[in-house]
Parts: sequence; C-alpha cells; structure tokens
Amino acid sequence: MTEPSRAEPSLTEQHRTEQARTEQAQTEEPRTAPSRAARELTVGELARRSGVPHSALRFYEQQGLIASRRTAGNQRRYGRDVLRRVAFIRVSQRVGIPLARIRDALALLPEGRTPTRDDWARVSQGWREDLDDRIRQLERLRDHLTDCIGCGCLSLDRCALANGYDRLGAEGPGPRRLLIPGAHTPTPED
Repeated sequence: MTEPSRAEPSLTEQHRTEQARTEQAQTEEPRTAPSRAARELTVGELARRSGVPHSALRFYEQQGLIASRRTAGNQRRYGRDVLRRVAFIRVSQRVGIPLARIRDALALLPEGRTPTRDDWARVSQGWREDLDDRIRQLERLRDHLTDCIGCGCLSLDRCALANGYDRLGAEGPGPRRLLIPGAHTPTPED
C-alpha cells in the first residue's frame, strides 16, 4: 500500500476542510451594502475626521452650509459627503472667501445625493474669475508690500514720492495702490 503524499491532502482532510467552509458560510451574515447608520457620521466623528470643532459644525449647520438628520434620540447624523463640504468651507474661508459666497456656491450642489465630480466642476467654474482676482490681489500684496501701498500712513520714505501729501486718499479708503479695479473689497459683512 502506498502512503498518500504529504503535499496532497487526504480525502478525509479535504472533506473536513470543505465541511468547515460550508459551516462557516452558513453562520456568516450575508454581505450587503453598509447600513445607513454605517454610512453616516456622528458630530464627534465628523469633527475628528474634518479637524473642525463641534461648535463650528453646529455654526455651519445654523448658517445653512451643511445639513444633518436627527435620530430618534435627537442626535445629529451627517452623510459622508459632508466631509467634502466641510473641507470646501474651510479652504474657502482660509483664502478669504466670505461665508455668504460659500453658501451660494454650496447651494449649487444637489441635495439628497452625494455631489459628483461634474457638480463640483460646475461650482469651480463659477468661482474661477473670483479666485483669479484674489490671486492677482495676493501677488500685488506680496510684490508691493515693501513699497508705498497708498494707505495714507506716509511712514515709508517711498510714500512721500508715490503718495505725497496722501493724494491717493481722495480716491477713497484703504491701500489704493494695492486695490485692483473690479476686485472684491471686503466689507464689514464679510
């Protein structure tokens, strides 16, 4: 009689392995899409993942920038797509875009479904001119801050030449030499 090769499992071992797989398959939950609760984030999870404090998230919700649903226990639940909205809000704020403009842009996104790449492209296209203006403004600030900016301080030696007797003050308030015609000038509401 020949012995079965060590490399090949015996029929008994194969049977046991097959039986174990069958039993495991019978006891496992069927694989389905994650439940609504698994796809949603609590306010704490959203705060942790986005890096934004709870208070700011509640403020964003009060301002209509993000939305949540309430559980039976009155707890907030956010869809995962809110992470991208919060990131968009934070980056927009960081470059100086007022919340009112951010709200207007977010209003262009669909409700009830996760925005697609095309949805975000539409928002981006609407902001392109404004962002280009802001970039030009920042470049002027970077390139001319060591020169007279026409603010009226007359504190630099170059101010006497570029803005003698603060003649640029007749044009209006602020740093007249840095302002770009047509560029957004922040107001107290911003």
